[in-house]
Amino acid sequence: MSETHTSAAPGGDFCRRVVHRRTKLGLTREDVALRAGMDPGYVGYLEEHPPVLTRSALYRLAMALRTSPDELLGSASGMPPGTAATAFPHHDLRALSRTECEDLITPGGVGRIAFCPGSGAAPTVLPVNYVWDGGGVLVRTSPDGVIATHAQGPVSFQVDRIDEVLSEGWSVLVTGIGRVVRDPDEEAVLRAGAPLASWADRNGSVHVRVAAAEVTGRRLTGRSL
Repeated sequence: MSETHTSAAPGGDFCRRVVHRRTKLGLTREDVALRAGMDPGYVGYLEEHPPVLTRSALYRLAMALRTSPDELLGSASGMPPGTAATAFPHHDLRALSRTECEDLITPGGVGRIAFCPGSGAAPTVLPVNYVWDGGGVLVRTSPDGVIATHAQGPVSFQVDRIDEVLSEGWSVLVTGIGRVVRDPDEEAVLRAGAPLASWADRNGSVHVRVAAAEVTGRRLTGRSL
């Protein structure tokens, strides 16, 4: 098996982005060459020298690395999701079952919690680290922060993942009732059984649990005609 080269690319930002993306996917140069219809030596050259690529070659390299030409060129940095060119102009959208939704969000990660901070107030939506415990969403936050103060009662929680290049993605929405875990014994069990990083003060943070009343989701896939 060929080794996966991970050394820093000397040829500039484009080379570093190619190496970083290939390494992130766990691919060898031979893997990328096969996917892109290129010679492995040429892929190695692209990782070490500023390239002069045709539009077609750049596109094939981006497809092999499951990214976009704009991302490899660095022109998409700082742009919001959905602005990059996609591989497929047409899409299929289908609803997900609750089981499918739970399978998608079980690994945890980053999602968005939404709640109304007061009567008649517009919803507040904040990014948070979370874990799924089988019946609800757990987040950790500052005990006197806006989430712990207001995310008690009706709460929504949303997670999505998007692959712009392949025009694919999914979104899961959890709705339910939020509460701050105040019981020390329950808090100790949660800390031991569901280790969770927090963007808030980790030493003084508390758990907020959103008991899931409904879990819905959709998946979007790209298709060519």
